[in-house]
Amino acid sequence: MKKNKSNQKELPKKKSSMLRDYERPVKPVLRFSPTAWAKLISFRDLGPTEISGFGITDPYDLLYVTEFQTIKQDATVASISLDDEAVADFFESQVDTGHKPEQFFRIWCHTHPGDSPNPSGTDEETFQRVFGRCDWAIMFILAENGKTYSRLRFNVGPSGQILIPVHVDYTQPFDQSNQDAWEAEYKANIKTALWSRSLVRDDELLADAEESDLSDYSLPQDILEQLEEMEPEERRVILDELAVRPDLWEDVDEVLV
Repeated sequence: MKKNKSNQKELPKKKSSMLRDYERPVKPVLRFSPTAWAKLISFRDLGPTEISGFGITDPYDLLYVTEFQTIKQDATVASISLDDEAVADFFESQVDTGHKPEQFFRIWCHTHPGDSPNPSGTDEETFQRVFGRCDWAIMFILAENGKTYSRLRFNVGPSGQILIPVHVDYTQPFDQSNQDAWEAEYKANIKTALWSRSLVRDDELLADAEESDLSDYSLPQDILEQLEEMEPEERRVILDELAVRPDLWEDVDEVLV
């Protein structure tokens, strides 16, 4: 007697391993080319302040940073102020080269002179103000000891944010380092100061400091007096930075020379 095939239940077919691998979500990773990574470290170590710039990425791999680019900025040990005109010029020049905004204006890179890569209150405020309307953006921080912080935030759909790992990718072709060009870019774009202009009373000292290595100068002894003379908003920013950056003041013998 023939079996009635219509009464037999068919077992679900197993998906191929290839299909299962394809459907498995891939965790995002922020990757740097060795050249971009070397330049970032070089800028971090050229002076005593924070340094800010943008990661420029491969057009087909938006989490692969091929170049680190800075613009004109006022930098202190606790904060960075980007020149508005320089930001506009950078945006225009990148568009002129054929880059799209997601290639050059989504990954904000900056350094911390201490050993903590965690974002400060000012970092969070800047990230929200500058990148809050982007469909996605990354805040990346590199500290002195090589520790990193990388957070991906996306503002589409339900929105959200996650911490993502950071790797230096040696599997792709990369350019050689160019230390002379990097130092020239540093001198052209990074204007360093001791916390703020109000901390340096002598205009001649300020002019000298802008053209030389600030490591030759020491922080003023009367820091409390200097803080009292600041505008309230400026004082709030400095105190907020110190509150979340104990690495800047925990060793009193080194800070108060």
